[in-house]
Amino acid sequence: MTLKLPLIEIAGTWEPNDAERRAAWELYVELVTRVSVVPLRDDEGSLREALTSLYSLFASTREILRQYGPEIAEPKRDGQYNFGYLAVAMLNYGVRPLLARWHPALEDWETRRTSDRSRRDHERAWSEANSLRAALDDTRQALTAYADLLATACGVPNLLGAVPPARP
Repeated sequence: MTLKLPLIEIAGTWEPNDAERRAAWELYVELVTRVSVVPLRDDEGSLREALTSLYSLFASTREILRQYGPEIAEPKRDGQYNFGYLAVAMLNYGVRPLLARWHPALEDWETRRTSDRSRRDHERAWSEANSLRAALDDTRQALTAYADLLATACGVPNLLGAVPPARP
């Protein structure tokens, strides 16, 4: 397996145990049902909602890690990866950099909205909106590869075919 996250590349092997497969399924469901792997088209959605959805992956992942316990993070032979490491790396290298940069920037812009302007219109008028959408797309690509790895670990067909493709 090889995962290319924004700040790190993880390459090696992972042979999940039963608990890791179940945990992988739960995280997979979280990923494939969020904007994390669904393209946010220019004329759709809200940047605030996209960041909120990505932020909620932290709570979901923490819950999965707690639920399955140490068995999903135990050291393995020959330096194999485990679900715990891969899940934490996804958050810290795949999601956190995007949120750390863009959450405060968007929040600052949101505080400048006047009462006569809708949230949607104000967000669309932001000079950084396209840059954030591009950053979301870059993160989506990394998380799509991660979701693909999780599908393989679970032994299920990849459900990403049910995700609408990005329009050019």
